Amino acid sequence: FFPRLIHVACVCAGHNASRDVVTLVKSILFHRRNPLHFHFITDAVANQILSSLFQSWMVPSVQVSFYDADELKSEVSWIPNKHYSGIYGLMKLTLTKALPSDLTKVIVLDTDITFATDIAELWAIFRKFTDKQVIGLVENQSDWYLGNLWKNHKPWPALGRGFNTGVILLYLERLRRIGWEQMWRLTAERELMSMLSTSLADQDIFNAFIKQNPVLVHQLPCFWNVQLSDHTRSEQCYTEVSDLKVIHWNSPKKLRVKNKHVEFFRNLYLTFLEYDGNLLRRELFGCPSAFSPGIENLQGALEELDEDDQCYDFRRERITVHRVHLYFLQYEYTPAGDDTDVTLVAQLSMDRLQMLEAICKHWEGPISLALYMSDAEAQQFLRYAQASEVLKNRKNVGYHIVYKEGQFYPVNLVRNVALRNANTPYVFLADVDFLPMYGLYDYLRKSVVQLDMAHTKKALVVPAFETLRYRLSFPKSKAELLSMLDMGTLYTFRYHVWTKGHAPTNYAKWRTATTPYKVEWEADFEPYVVVKRDCPEYDQRFVGFGWNKVSHIMELDAQEYDLMVLPNAFMIHMPHAPSFDISKFRSSPGYRYCLQTLKEEFHQDLSRKYGAAALKYLTAQRNI
Repeated sequence: FFPRLIHVACVCAGHNASRDVVTLVKSILFHRRNPLHFHFITDAVANQILSSLFQSWMVPSVQVSFYDADELKSEVSWIPNKHYSGIYGLMKLTLTKALPSDLTKVIVLDTDITFATDIAELWAIFRKFTDKQVIGLVENQSDWYLGNLWKNHKPWPALGRGFNTGVILLYLERLRRIGWEQMWRLTAERELMSMLSTSLADQDIFNAFIKQNPVLVHQLPCFWNVQLSDHTRSEQCYTEVSDLKVIHWNSPKKLRVKNKHVEFFRNLYLTFLEYDGNLLRRELFGCPSAFSPGIENLQGALEELDEDDQCYDFRRERITVHRVHLYFLQYEYTPAGDDTDVTLVAQLSMDRLQMLEAICKHWEGPISLALYMSDAEAQQFLRYAQASEVLKNRKNVGYHIVYKEGQFYPVNLVRNVALRNANTPYVFLADVDFLPMYGLYDYLRKSVVQLDMAHTKKALVVPAFETLRYRLSFPKSKAELLSMLDMGTLYTFRYHVWTKGHAPTNYAKWRTATTPYKVEWEADFEPYVVVKRDCPEYDQRFVGFGWNKVSHIMELDAQEYDLMVLPNAFMIHMPHAPSFDISKFRSSPGYRYCLQTLKEEFHQDLSRKYGAAALKYLTAQRNI
């Protein structure tokens, strides 16, 4: 028994529409019992976001194809359009051309749609089409096409109330046969002579076409597209809210629209918005996951693990694939023309959110942040960022969500997501609970030039300090910092608990240094550094607390990076409650045993990879 493959097409451009698509997809996956093939017509931004999301999501029995909207723009760019969706609002007209020529039928959806039933029920309606019908649509539920909304309101021609194009059944094979492309063009050219532009994008052209060719349309029951715009008649569509199949948030006001059942609709929408996407990875009954090589590789790797191994949970974590949503918020970055640009790279979870505004005030350059969160927390973060004046006005911060899964905090995996998505030649590998000194961004860019980092292998060390005070008058200069150090308002970082982590920075020398100086690697050294973006990634076997940065610095050293301390740079760690993982590390002997085991395996891998260069680590390890 092979359930029928259902094809769904969607036009999606930009950061916000990509977020909307995810909620739509979740609502479809939640109810579905069939394999699905999504066809996305995207701009470059949405393509990057959605391709990485689906790759990492690994939902069984789901195929995804992308089509470049830029290649289709010339088909519709000649049509003047007043609708807020711009040129992308006209793209649905091009689907017979954009989608594969052997694809016979497709369901076309707007991004602001939520499903309340199995999409297979909608697909089944194709069987009810007469031989002539090529398009399935729901009647428009506002009075727009009746032309009486205000004085001189002159809409495009339509059959009666017209039809809404948020949900369309397109019989592609038949459309191609009747010469759809030529037909809609002629319709648009004719109407534009008097109308001058479209007001509702593709919907106006579909309606004018249907008015000329009424036999071609199959009217869908209105619960397949309950439209929540203002002035809507959607309430006549259903007697019980349980009759609803599809909700369409087609008002610019979205969730604030007036409707007597709006609370019910909003709750349904929020359910999917915050629904844990990992739960949608379930296998379908009777549906072999034939199109997911990622899943097969993962299963193979899992089978190789020994379940009796005391550190099974740690090893399993290393092969867990986390869903990743890149550029969760609007992102704009114009590279500096001189190839010295530096991105601050960090990772965080919900409990460190309050650091973001302060970091943005201290660092004006680009930032790449990976946030480890659940679906519900990601929505809280979105509301937080949209309400913050500081964050709202900063467009050069890339926020990448890594969705929670498993019992450990996969700190190095999360760091790698932030590192991979930095798009400057250099990166400052920091932690989110540190505030960089004012002016550090410019100072680092000058240091990149001064130390000829383009042609040498260097890691620039930014000395780290800490305060135990929640309210700190932040030092404006090195001189001010030194006097605070002498007064005991500041300390060198981890001075009380883990001196080895930063001792090689040689703070005594730094006090008087005026030029960068080289330091040697020592066991457990974990400074914060500026390196080229193509530096080695963090080792993902280290999760939770312990050894996550230490292993990275060791690998830089094994690759013979020179560690250079910057004389006029500093960063200060701000106090906060301890993380959950450090408490686990301190209270669990099993945790500490596994960390030790992973360290030894890491050392062996390092010496295999780098030979003689890595021998000193084994010696250092034996001396600990």
